[in-house]
Amino acid sequence: MSVLPPVRKDRIIAQQPLCFTKEAALHCRGSFHPKVTSACQQQRTGTVGRFKISKIIVVGDLSVGKTCLINRFCKDTFDKNYKATIGVDFEMERFEVMGVPFSLQLWDTAGQERFKCIASTYYRGAQAIVIVFDVNDVASLEHTRQWLQDALKENDASSVLLFLVGTKKDLSSLSQYSLIEKDAVRIAKEMQAEYWAVSSLTGENVKDFFFRVASLTFESSVLAELEKTNARKIGDVVRIHSNDSNLYLPAKKNKSKCCQ
Repeated sequence: MSVLPPVRKDRIIAQQPLCFTKEAALHCRGSFHPKVTSACQQQRTGTVGRFKISKIIVVGDLSVGKTCLINRFCKDTFDKNYKATIGVDFEMERFEVMGVPFSLQLWDTAGQERFKCIASTYYRGAQAIVIVFDVNDVASLEHTRQWLQDALKENDASSVLLFLVGTKKDLSSLSQYSLIEKDAVRIAKEMQAEYWAVSSLTGENVKDFFFRVASLTFESSVLAELEKTNARKIGDVVRIHSNDSNLYLPAKKNKSKCCQ
């Protein structure tokens, strides 16, 4: 059995990162959910603690900077002469969240229309969807609704985390950016997504954004594991009457209102 090397020191998350703006955030707590904190302290994170991998899909128009965003975080590089992604590509990033190993599988999907059908086959099973637009291109912001709609065809909207990310912030003046930010925040609220603005060129907010994605998907995964564990404890009632032929035969389950 191979043993993975220690997580890089700059990938250790001890406390939950703050949101970019409270106007469009999945939640504004400054710490992890109390149940998650307790589970980590007691090492009760279930399968999350066994090298859990969460799938993150990154979608958006051609040339909005999806690949540059991922490369800035994963490789700390920026190449302005990038080649358009054909189909899909992915990077794996390992973290340690409150002492628990956790990984993000970042799927970089093509923005060209002709590759859409290929990329969409990889959408399924995502824990988070990152919809990217260029803050200097209003049309790319408008197109985010369609990208989200396409991604949700393969995922359950109630169980996936959504992030709306504006890139190339370094190319926008303060006045220009403030105008598009209002529209972006409004659309993020409509989507029930968390809004971020970043620059892959300078690295502004990139690490903070991915740490936020890792933290929220980790929190969501642990809460889901705890819910499953509690459901099994409540549902798997065992008979202990001595005259039963099989002492480990599960009793009939009665639906409880608290579990519905």
